[in-house]
Amino acid sequence: MRYAIFKYHATHGPIEIAYLQEGVGPPLLLLHGFPQTKKIWEPTVQLLKSQFTCITPDLRGYGFSSKPKGLPDHANYSKREMARDMLELMHSLGHRTFDLVGHDRGGRVAHRLATDYPSAIRKLMVLDISPTWKMYANTTQQFATAYWHWFFLIQPTPIPETLIGNQVDFLLPKMMGAKAGIQNPFSPEAFKEYVYWMKDPACLHAMCEDYRAASTIDLVHDQEFRDLGKKLAMPICALWGEKGVVHRCFNPISDWQEVFQEVTGHHLPSGHYIPEEIPDILANEIRTFF
Repeated sequence: MRYAIFKYHATHGPIEIAYLQEGVGPPLLLLHGFPQTKKIWEPTVQLLKSQFTCITPDLRGYGFSSKPKGLPDHANYSKREMARDMLELMHSLGHRTFDLVGHDRGGRVAHRLATDYPSAIRKLMVLDISPTWKMYANTTQQFATAYWHWFFLIQPTPIPETLIGNQVDFLLPKMMGAKAGIQNPFSPEAFKEYVYWMKDPACLHAMCEDYRAASTIDLVHDQEFRDLGKKLAMPICALWGEKGVVHRCFNPISDWQEVFQEVTGHHLPSGHYIPEEIPDILANEIRTFF
């Protein structure tokens, strides 16, 4: 299916967002994570498109979407800017309110989208994450060892870009394979796409900027909301893989209860890549929650 392009003028310049929209029913926005693209949602969308209008974009910096050079303060890769991309996309499609699912980095964009535009989000589902500030604040040796890329990608440019760019074929399977709950959860076509984009210098830089923003400006934005002493009212469902690092190192339910009033969720028989490892189970969870 040929993707479409949405264009608008964002805070720091023009942005293009590549996306697919398919299916019938209420709008459901699905956001991918690192180092992936909208491709991660294909198995799930095939199971949901008879009941939902599924919108699957490439986040800013990923896939066929714009990849601007990062600013000194990383503001153009803040989750606030990436969330606005998604809101503007959905408005352009005529969806003023919608349901939202985010995996990995997409879950962090989804969290910010719900925080900045609460009236637009009916319900929210996050996959295999706890809030960013919580994961940094509660970093242990076990977490740092398993999620070493968190601390590598935030190093100043061009350190990670140079080291990864010279060894993508070696590094990417190790980055992704260690977090999967089953061997080879990715289709050959999907993994080929992930490799292709990581070999693109602009995309690799954007991925690093995503993480640099998460460790700096995103934490500031998160703290600003927490300082208000409020909690978000829309229901959130947190799902995570029982074979993953989040299950071993964090408590997603209590973590999300710090910023949401109504939190449900549980672990699933999966590793980190829930949409590709168990799309049938995930599709059932989405039908039940939304």
